[in-house]
Amino acid sequence: MTVNLAEQRPQAARAAVEADVPPVPAPVLEPAPALAPAPVPRPARVRRFAVEVAKFGVVGGSGVAVNFLVFNFLLHGLARPPMTATVLASVVAMGTNYLGFRFFAYRDRASRTGRQIALFFVLSGIGVVMESALFYAAYHALAMNGPFGSNVAKALSIGLASAFRFLVYRTWVFQHGARHGAGTR
Repeated sequence: MTVNLAEQRPQAARAAVEADVPPVPAPVLEPAPALAPAPVPRPARVRRFAVEVAKFGVVGGSGVAVNFLVFNFLLHGLARPPMTATVLASVVAMGTNYLGFRFFAYRDRASRTGRQIALFFVLSGIGVVMESALFYAAYHALAMNGPFGSNVAKALSIGLASAFRFLVYRTWVFQHGARHGAGTR
């Protein structure tokens, strides 16, 4: 059995063979140079930011619940001093918040590194100091010291310190674009 290869070639190649003209080689395509990522359209950025705020709110809300439960248990249940109760409650909430931010709200960002953990706790510590100072001012200077008043003072202090925390967590602790494999433990 013989096979005529000229019949299986496309028409242009067959004409080139019949005319003794070498076929034109196909152009060599080189890979395009690496370009910077295309900017994200504005609606997508707004949507991504809204999701980030919502996740921060879920984790922060659970942290607020922990903060209030521990605070009220210490202050009203065990009759601890108000500043001791607020600081301990904030520290316990800080620990639960780290887990929520790391594994839920910002899990798509930087990997768990010593630097990230240290930054979180240093900046959270600053947040605890802010929250405690605001609570002290409301509790003592504004006389918000009953069961209801102490919770209002705690809520105000948490609200103001949370704005600070949101900004520093998203800016320095759980950064976009950090290498995911670097420093993973």
